[in-house]
Amino acid sequence: MDFDIHLYKILYPNNALVASQLTPEQFADHYTTGSDKYYNGKVIFAELDPSYRNPFLPIDDALAHVTPHPDGTPKATKFIANYRVLEHVDFNAVQKLYLCTAQGYILPLESREYSEDEDSGNIRIYAEISPMRMLILSDLDFVQFGKFITDPNDFKSAPAQFYTQMNVDVVDFLNYFKNNPFTNSPIASIHPSCLRDAYNELQKYKDKHNKGLCLNSTLSTIPYKLIRLGYMFASQNQMKYFAMPDMDYIEHYHYKFFRNM
Repeated sequence: MDFDIHLYKILYPNNALVASQLTPEQFADHYTTGSDKYYNGKVIFAELDPSYRNPFLPIDDALAHVTPHPDGTPKATKFIANYRVLEHVDFNAVQKLYLCTAQGYILPLESREYSEDEDSGNIRIYAEISPMRMLILSDLDFVQFGKFITDPNDFKSAPAQFYTQMNVDVVDFLNYFKNNPFTNSPIASIHPSCLRDAYNELQKYKDKHNKGLCLNSTLSTIPYKLIRLGYMFASQNQMKYFAMPDMDYIEHYHYKFFRNM
């Protein structure tokens, strides 16, 4: 039996380019529940145009090994590269983004143009996902942050970055925290006092636009329902945006994902 070959860019929990004869639904199930390599948690991956090639990535060499098993079952994964993958991917080759729960249920996202009208407020929490993975408090908007984090003149940058924004009203929470000091943080890995101190530092130094909150974005502890706007692939020359659907849409069309997000 012939199987189509897919190219998947895994963005979380690891960074890898993988060739597979599994459909996105099968790939998500394999990665979360069907593999003999133990992993328990969410997965985020993108499907690339199978014709995409880059001299840095030995795609054709790997594809020669992507054949069905002797029993006729499809080849699940053939890892092509784990190092410096995203910076060598043309974002035009990214076809769809898939969010996957720990149970293997997926939510496919389509790309569309990002509108500045979608953003509001002036203090945001960004979660870097791939390749860097910090949580950052910032007064930059969704696009400005991508330009900052991929600026080649900044020693903390990367050539390309995949990231998202948390749906947290920082100012509103800190006003509440002031009168309720034992309240829980909106993000489990950040103590409220750390969030307060970082916010105060941004307010004090007007030339400072970003403040690290956590060395690891700990996406495993952040539910999908806490994602605001969506996800962005960014470099100095390209941006590609995948919007997060509203909850009503997810519940209606992807109920199993909704129940476990």
